[in-house]
Amino acid sequence: MKTLGLEEIKVVPEFAKVPDEQLLWLISQGETFEVEEGELLFDVGTPVNTMYIILGGRMRICSVQSGVQKELRTLDPGLVTGFLPYTRATVTPAFCDALKKSWVFKCPADKLKAGICNNYELIEATIHMMLSRVREFTSIQQQNEKMFALGKLSAGLAHELNNPAAAISRAAALLQGQVKQLPQLFKEVASLRIKDEKVDRIHELITNKIQSEPAKLSMLQRAALEDELADWLYDNNIQNIDTEGLTERGFTIENLNTIRGCSSPEELPVVLEWMGNYLVTNKMADDIRTSAERISELVGAVKNFTFMDKDTDRQMVDIHSGIRNTLTMLNHKLKKANINLIDNYDESTPKVRAMPGELNQVWTNIIDNAIDAMEVNGKGNLTISSRYDARFVKVYIKDDGPDIPKDIQERIFAPFFTTKEIGKGTGLGLDVVSRIMLQHNGSVRVKSESGSTEFEICLPI
Repeated sequence: MKTLGLEEIKVVPEFAKVPDEQLLWLISQGETFEVEEGELLFDVGTPVNTMYIILGGRMRICSVQSGVQKELRTLDPGLVTGFLPYTRATVTPAFCDALKKSWVFKCPADKLKAGICNNYELIEATIHMMLSRVREFTSIQQQNEKMFALGKLSAGLAHELNNPAAAISRAAALLQGQVKQLPQLFKEVASLRIKDEKVDRIHELITNKIQSEPAKLSMLQRAALEDELADWLYDNNIQNIDTEGLTERGFTIENLNTIRGCSSPEELPVVLEWMGNYLVTNKMADDIRTSAERISELVGAVKNFTFMDKDTDRQMVDIHSGIRNTLTMLNHKLKKANINLIDNYDESTPKVRAMPGELNQVWTNIIDNAIDAMEVNGKGNLTISSRYDARFVKVYIKDDGPDIPKDIQERIFAPFFTTKEIGKGTGLGLDVVSRIMLQHNGSVRVKSESGSTEFEICLPI
């Protein structure tokens, strides 16, 4: 084992201006050891009670998120990890292993604390290290928080976009099949000898069915009508007609009898086949239109949520619009968690002067946390309401998931504090909410009791 002297310990850049006698004191309080390649220096959950200085080799610090190992940073000679004076960390959230054989100095926390009064420059240097480490770690965690949020939103958005996109694909395929039948149907329809007044009657019947809203039927009523229509078609020797489509458009036995009265037994199958083709074609076109509108609505929600093509500075904002856009982005997660949304907005609420993109972060973080809280129950009710007075607009977001224990309610807005499992959160969501509200001269409060947690967001008018 090499001997540790002043030259070796000054590999730490912050020690350059520390008096030699203080560095010699530090050396006397600890010891050096070697860490083989692949060996752990410390693991997740290890108490933070030892300072480590990397003197040679190379190490890395990694975390585990959602079962996946992620490298946070590498430690080259001259870097310090573990305990530093005045740190509030109690256990480490990550592990450190050697990328190659490394030479490390370690010093117990209690010995460093004992020498604080007599080694001012040394302790000052270590505090600078701690501040740099906090800034770096905060930056990493804030980026992780953004990626967590982006991942949740993008997954939900992808699912929401996939549904109408798949519906368009299915409808287009069916529509193509219907169009292929048109040449043969044209040939058969062209050979009909139906009188003009009867053609007008059939046309009027079909047009009315297409343009009017069919009566609302229960499942039993719908099934019964389908059976009646199927029996009628069978009795009249008609095949390949979709009874579900006829039922959906509100056709009854009386309507089919009307069509039969306007055509001969030989002409009836041709008329009904053409009508069936027309109804299916119309339905497919309607499905494509509805799905395309849904995609357009989602794209619009994304643009409004992120305020693309708009000024991101303070402006007059309708808080309800931001909340609705946020709920659109989180709709998939709401449905997946079987959560019922109850909104009670005061639509007369005045606009507030705010940065809309940042307010959307507030809605996203609080609503997302509420959904996560209710997931354990397999269902839940999310209630969002708003009201205002002469000075403030207030939004209340309430869930009926498990309550927040009273002993941690004051800590939930602290940075890096989280009750979620490792990999499910960084503990910065509510810290971001708190900072945004301070930036807007507003406030956020929480009230939690058994089976009810409510956040109050207050913004000045």
